[in-house]
Amino acid sequence: MSSGNRSARDRVRLLYDGRSKRATRFRYALLTFDAASILFFLVTATLPLTPALIAADAVVAVLIFGDFICRLWIAERKLRHLRQIYVLVDLVVLVSLAAAPFLGQQFAALRLLRALRLVHSYHLLKDLRRDVRFFRLHEDAIVAAVNLLVFIFSMTALVLLLRGGREQGLETYVDALYFTVTTLTTTGYGDILMTTGPGRLLAVGIMVVGVGLFLSLARAIFMPAKVRHKCPECGLMKHDPDAIHCKHCGLELKIETEGAE
Repeated sequence: MSSGNRSARDRVRLLYDGRSKRATRFRYALLTFDAASILFFLVTATLPLTPALIAADAVVAVLIFGDFICRLWIAERKLRHLRQIYVLVDLVVLVSLAAAPFLGQQFAALRLLRALRLVHSYHLLKDLRRDVRFFRLHEDAIVAAVNLLVFIFSMTALVLLLRGGREQGLETYVDALYFTVTTLTTTGYGDILMTTGPGRLLAVGIMVVGVGLFLSLARAIFMPAKVRHKCPECGLMKHDPDAIHCKHCGLELKIETEGAE
């Protein structure tokens, strides 16, 4: 089908899912916006909700809503699309942006849940593997670091929303971030404590999941990097950089290398 015969919906779908350079640039632009919006939410997390900040929030909300509508429009199964965790997160972020001027900064912390958007795009991972050599060489460590940071920011938002003002010393975003990091690392200085059942269960969840993510990052950094290459016989995806046979099935491999510069 020629570009002139494509419907507007098909053209939008090709931007989100296509393989052209234009689609790749569009996805990189979305990644840049996602990272910029998350950074904006982090920087403004401790600031009072002034009219200027509320106006900036409105601009970000319009852009997020536009992306949300486009993705919903091109989805083949819209109800299934709306049930995806990243779509639900965007809805929560949009509601928090709209309600924060009325409910206060504590509710506005839910905006940081948008960090979950950084770990969901299969197409973007393919783009990065193809275009960025540094990402190819350190993919496991980069993905593990992003997962850990996303978890920290997301749990900080939940700690502030669910327990802020209900536990002694837990009043601001910085308090919640401090508690999340000290709990995740099992440092536990004891100056902020969860004294109720729900608070302690939240702390247990931070420790159990957070320690696992931290160990995954440490393993990705210190263990030898693997090369991504699908074995045509058994489907094993990762191999040693100097592998000539698949460790799983023994098939001879022909792994592409970067070559000489």
